Amino acid sequence: MNQTSQETRENILIRAWRRLTDPHPSVAEIGERRRAQLLAALSLILAVSFIIAILSNPRSFTIFFIFLGISLIAYFVSRTRAYRISAYFFSFGFTSIAYISIYNGNANSIDSSISSIVPISLILASAILSQRDFLILGITTVTATALVRTYADPAYLADPTFSFFRTVGIIFSIAFVLFGITAFRSSVERARLREVQEINTELEDLTSNLEKRVNDRTAELEEAGRQSARRATQLQTITQLSEEIAQLQDLNELFPTITRLISEQFGFYHVGIFLVDSNREFAILQAANSEGGQKMLARSHRLKLGTGVVGYTAQSGNPRIALDVGADAVYFDNPDLPDTRSEVALPLKSRSETVGVLDVQSTAPGAFSNDDLQMLTALANQVSIALENARLLTEARASLLQVQEVYEEFTRVEWSRAVSLAEQAGFRYHAGRIEMLENELRTPEVVSAVETAQVARQQPNGSSEKRGAVAVPVILRGEVIGVLHIESNDPSKEWLEDEISLVEAVAERAAFAMENA
Repeated sequence: MNQTSQETRENILIRAWRRLTDPHPSVAEIGERRRAQLLAALSLILAVSFIIAILSNPRSFTIFFIFLGISLIAYFVSRTRAYRISAYFFSFGFTSIAYISIYNGNANSIDSSISSIVPISLILASAILSQRDFLILGITTVTATALVRTYADPAYLADPTFSFFRTVGIIFSIAFVLFGITAFRSSVERARLREVQEINTELEDLTSNLEKRVNDRTAELEEAGRQSARRATQLQTITQLSEEIAQLQDLNELFPTITRLISEQFGFYHVGIFLVDSNREFAILQAANSEGGQKMLARSHRLKLGTGVVGYTAQSGNPRIALDVGADAVYFDNPDLPDTRSEVALPLKSRSETVGVLDVQSTAPGAFSNDDLQMLTALANQVSIALENARLLTEARASLLQVQEVYEEFTRVEWSRAVSLAEQAGFRYHAGRIEMLENELRTPEVVSAVETAQVARQQPNGSSEKRGAVAVPVILRGEVIGVLHIESNDPSKEWLEDEISLVEAVAERAAFAMENA
């Protein structure tokens, strides 16, 4: 508690002292601020000392009052922006008092007057004056001492204790020594100032270099971040495109959709897909998104292998980038795409064979980087997979259709032979008995069921008689091999859907049973 109170009192005294001695805010240079602060402190201390001297020794009121006036004037002026005037007034004022008192005859002696005031004045002046100003004061003081015999009272000169050369020598020695000290101090201060300036310069250079490196590194990180974000967006887009492409199965729908999606997602000017013909002579355009590409499709645009960027890729199986199509030797000028400035062609491969080309064009020169090439290569691979899947699906569907046709023909032939060899036309359940049919059943329902392979019910037979009959075809592999004909005792019976479904299920089981038999 006591320690805290003591620290608080010390802080209050320090703030009060700084308030009394701080220079004017306009004094900015550190050396000038220190000299102004020192002048204010010295003049304030001397003023207080002279006040105490006046109070303790009233008989010396005059001389102490003069010193007090000089000190107070020097103090108040030192707190202003004209502190240099205060330094001159303080230094020259105190020094001149000794010579004025000798001139007026108020001094006890020349030695006592000069030796008691001048050395102290010079010492104080060396602390608050610059080297140049102190040199002026020193020359003036030595000159005033050397000329003392011209204006001093003869009584002082007759004083046996007075030695002119000794007095001049002492003042000269003090002034010379103090000037040397001032010069040394100034040189040290200048050397330190240079060191500080050099250090500040180095720090500024280091700070500037660090800032530049930080800015460069920040720019690199930002660029890397943009590249990473762009890469992530591209990968996400490729994933989405792959999912959409994988859902397409028809080649006629696949190619236009691919060109449209790639153009929309990545903003390319033109996207086209070429397929190599069976003779491997031409690359034929299959789909394109641009207006010029549609014109090319309308006239069945094709490129001979080895011609242009697309022809080169179709022939060699290697990707080709033309960053400036105007300067590229293999670029083929196309009037339908006049705005093209860069182009990339990527092979579409199936079983290591180039079957087509993905052609992407941009209106900006140098639009494709290595990252873009990798991204488009991944897309080309997805297109190749989708193309291969669609081709395999088409072949599988064609094979399935052929197999179905073969099975149907086989079923038709075999059942026709089986029917021709059969001794009965069919069987009938009537009145609790199973009977063999001697002749074919040619009712309207049966004929309709055989011809349409659909359920037929209550077909008119040309008379007004109502008949509650229904015929359900027995179908095996798409061929009608028989008919289940059911006739109700109620001529007006309406067959329900559940009843028809039950008969259809029986007909399906009967078809499998007959096939197995």
